[in-house]
Amino acid sequence: MKLLVAGSAEVDAGKTTFTTGLIERTGIRGFKPRAGNGYWYDQDDYRRAVEEKRLYGKDARKIAAANGDVRPEAINPIHRLWLPTPGRGKGILGRDGRRFLFDRVTRDSEDTYVINGKTEIPPAAERAFPLAPALSVESLSELNELMAERHAPALDALAEEIETRDGAIVESYADIARPLSAFAPDAVAVVEPRRCRIYDGERYAKACDVASGSAHEGRLEERVESVVGLLDPDDSLTLPALSSEERSDRAVIADAYEEAYDALLAAV
Repeated sequence: MKLLVAGSAEVDAGKTTFTTGLIERTGIRGFKPRAGNGYWYDQDDYRRAVEEKRLYGKDARKIAAANGDVRPEAINPIHRLWLPTPGRGKGILGRDGRRFLFDRVTRDSEDTYVINGKTEIPPAAERAFPLAPALSVESLSELNELMAERHAPALDALAEEIETRDGAIVESYADIARPLSAFAPDAVAVVEPRRCRIYDGERYAKACDVASGSAHEGRLEERVESVVGLLDPDDSLTLPALSSEERSDRAVIADAYEEAYDALLAAV
């Protein structure tokens, strides 16, 4: 059984809360192929990263913890650190107000880094991570070439691992419809504040193929709303609001979201 959890809001959609509760409910391993956080907006994560000299975010940490004794990097091979740049226009990736500092790419338990050669790396990060031998890019075309060379094989390796499992829960990132193009889910949950929509996995994958072709963050990816706009959901359910304490307890989440999980599993 392969399940996909995607979000229709770029931030704070509730994907990871939903995913960790689903892991608790099913006992199936969760994966977060791609993730990122901001130097300013996720300062706690950033400080922990430089202290531990390991780059991963709170979403991967929570999913790894729900899995048991699993390193976040093992289920999250690609992590990007962002820097807000208010008033400075668009960077390499064409995003107003922010640009990427560097990516961590993990394959076969080995971390490599790709840095933005046009942005100054914060001193603490420069000291914490082995960035001196990292590959540097200064244009979108250079980044795309390196993503094909470094990122894609790491994601392909994760996809192969997922394929060998009887069950897997894959969480997407931001409002991207699917984080692994080769991943074929049996059912999909699209999560947003207060609502969860359930889709048949095969129809969702076909809609992703139809919606493909929009440039986003250095590669061709489909946004969730572009995909679900082509589909009617199998079900749509209201998610109850949970306190921060409740969101930290996977058993509480599994109980609170029971109706949504029942609908998702019924769609398999």
